[in-house]
Amino acid sequence: MSLPSFHKALANEWATKQMNVNAIASVYMATDIDRIPAGRWGAADDITGTAIFLCSSASDYVHGHILAVDGGWFAR
Repeated sequence: MSLPSFHKALANEWATKQMNVNAIASVYMATDIDRIPAGRWGAADDITGTAIFLCSSASDYVHGHILAVDGGWFAR
């Protein structure tokens, strides 16, 4: 079972227990690669807000989602 399938299966099973299962997908953090649409490298602080959101009650109705924190890489 791949990671996306696994996290979605857990999200479906655990939603009835008021437990959310989501994932953060990040790419290319602080490297010399310059092909990221945002035009800059990612930093650990770029993921902080996403992690806080997923840990907060603001994400109570978010289940089985992969949030991309990638400077636009996956949108290419």
